[in-house]
Amino acid sequence: MTGTATPVDARNDPRLSGRAVKRVAFDEIAIAKRVTELGREISAAYPSGDLLVLGLLKGSFIFLSDLVRQITRPLQVDFLVASSYGDGTVSSGTVNLVYDPETQLEGKHILLVEDIIDSGRTLNRLMAILKDRAPRSLDICALLHKRIAEGLKHDARFVGFDAPNEFLVGYGLDHAENFRHLPYIASLK
Repeated sequence: MTGTATPVDARNDPRLSGRAVKRVAFDEIAIAKRVTELGREISAAYPSGDLLVLGLLKGSFIFLSDLVRQITRPLQVDFLVASSYGDGTVSSGTVNLVYDPETQLEGKHILLVEDIIDSGRTLNRLMAILKDRAPRSLDICALLHKRIAEGLKHDARFVGFDAPNEFLVGYGLDHAENFRHLPYIASLK
């Protein structure tokens, strides 16, 4: 992430199409700083072996893109697509795996990159699927963690920010496929 970011007054941001936000929870500057720090932490945590950074689409794509450019060791990138929200603001509880990674997982360090840990249902299902594929190690990196997931079986090893218990959009997070392109993370009214 290069250049300088100026804080945005989300109330007047034309990218919101008139949709009201409560507040900007994390601005561009805070996000860029934390992603750089996470890149350093991850680089140090995996000094050797094959590292596969596995992005959970669609929400993680912006975070993953910025994150892998901050990791200073060889790695591979692949993706998973799982769906649990539809067009609602609360997880439906049903996790559908839409796209499975094509990359061989056996014997590799797998770092699953998630945009936000909310209910934990998606992660519980995905971690069980990935563990069955015999990786050398299996960890989670989440941009945001609400710390409200009951029954979360595998907590994140790397966390960008503890998040408020609000519906957040921006920096890859969406509501009904809108707002992913915002460079900050805001709370919808």
